[in-house]
Amino acid sequence: MWIPLKAIIGKKPRKDGNSPIYFQYCYSSTNRTLLNTEIAIPKQYWNSKRQCISKLLPGEIADFEILNSEVSRIKKIIEKIIEYGTSINTPNIGVYVKNTFDPHFDVDTLKTTQEPIQIYKKEPDFFAEIDSFMNAKKTTITEYTLATFRIMKQRLVAFEAYRNKKITFGCLDYNFYSELMDFLTYYYVQSRKREVIYGLKASTIGRTVKQLRIFIRDRVRRKVISPIDMEDFKVIDEEADAIYLSYEEIGKIYSLDLADDQTLELYRDMFVFGSLTGLRFSDYSSLQWEDLRNGLLYKKAKKVDAWVIIPLRKEAIEIFTKHYSKGTPKISNPVFNKYIKVIAEKAGITKLITFSYKKGTKNIIETKPKSKWVTSHTCRRSFCTNEYLAGTEISLIMKISGHKTHKDFFKYIRVTQEEAARQIQEIWVARNNMSAFSLTKTG
Repeated sequence: MWIPLKAIIGKKPRKDGNSPIYFQYCYSSTNRTLLNTEIAIPKQYWNSKRQCISKLLPGEIADFEILNSEVSRIKKIIEKIIEYGTSINTPNIGVYVKNTFDPHFDVDTLKTTQEPIQIYKKEPDFFAEIDSFMNAKKTTITEYTLATFRIMKQRLVAFEAYRNKKITFGCLDYNFYSELMDFLTYYYVQSRKREVIYGLKASTIGRTVKQLRIFIRDRVRRKVISPIDMEDFKVIDEEADAIYLSYEEIGKIYSLDLADDQTLELYRDMFVFGSLTGLRFSDYSSLQWEDLRNGLLYKKAKKVDAWVIIPLRKEAIEIFTKHYSKGTPKISNPVFNKYIKVIAEKAGITKLITFSYKKGTKNIIETKPKSKWVTSHTCRRSFCTNEYLAGTEISLIMKISGHKTHKDFFKYIRVTQEEAARQIQEIWVARNNMSAFSLTKTG
């Protein structure tokens, strides 16, 4: 009988530069599974048209004839498993083949009886495996990163309830991805909102898909599940619309008289402190008095699990002494984001700002006073942008901010076109007094 079986090579190479060869078995019009042959070669030596290894494969890598012979042998094993699974009316032929197959499987062990039998392993529970994954990662990743996986699980639980169909590893195909994207874009109800808000931004959805891919890759590596092709699960992204406050604006906030409201005063001081240090909220909300030594702040950043050493300006030392000398202030991020908007408005930071973001194929445009765009993350962006505009060497800023790459660092920089033009203008003035040519014009 004809079997929809095709030899393919992985799209992404492993760290050693080789790409694994799979057999793709399409067991229905919408479902497929990948079977790993455990053979891997440089991708350029795979002949996709003939579904075989090219004779141009260098001999020092392997003998192409021997490897092709192995590929043919493995294909026969898969065909025998499929034929037998079909003959006994296996309820789910795809799961049966995936769990029975092994490149060295002995087909003679297949029974000849025609009675339906269950010889394949029970598929692991999807959400139980997420819990197992997170428990195993508790000692190796930061609490911040762990929280992103909890959010991923929460959104997938909501998706399962919405589609009214249990999520399994076997259903992770392009149709699943397409339905998930549609749900997260238009129907997912955001939590912790006073009013009901449906759908997430493209960049937020992209983070959820990224975490799902990481989880699946981990389960495959641990041999909990068979390989799953996640190439179609695209991680969409877009540059986040975010503001920064200049040192002048931060100064206006710091000079506010809030003596009659100690809560606003505390959150005001924490915002200014974050803007002068570049620390994340999770880091400056957990500082201790002992972290300050000889005018330098020593802190192990939670997100990246690495130490940063930060020099403190006069105002930052004043705030730290005022609020940390008697213990770490108890502040919450949601409350912070609520109060800092009120504080920024009191400081007169109300210029209208327009941002846009994608929701599916639509561009959503929002215009609000600048104070309404301020969040706890504005502190970090303000520190990086202000120091960058002041001409501080980027490598020095990154030492304080904890960014590992220039690419990640520049995601934080918020420089307007006018600011960029003025910065170039200052460079030209310093270089040659705005003249384009150093030669004296002769008549």
